[in-house]
Amino acid sequence: MDSLAGLLPIIAMFAVMWFFIIRPAQKRQKSTAQMQNNLKRGDQIITVGGLHGKIDAVDDTTIFVVVADGTRLQFERVAVGRVVSDQ
Repeated sequence: MDSLAGLLPIIAMFAVMWFFIIRPAQKRQKSTAQMQNNLKRGDQIITVGGLHGKIDAVDDTTIFVVVADGTRLQFERVAVGRVVSDQ
């Protein structure tokens, strides 16, 4: 019984870490992956590098982004940080 009582604080610390650190990180990761899978032509995006642009075309693993001066750039889907607005 003493060994179980000794393990209780360790188990409690793991539970606290799970609910305050691991679980929210998994939710963010899941929502980011869902956003990257739902990209479509016309979405205004910001890449993880800070580039602002509009999606021109979407492939399986890449997207083509048009920036302000009309330049067309190719990025991996995972490089998209967030969608600013849907059109």
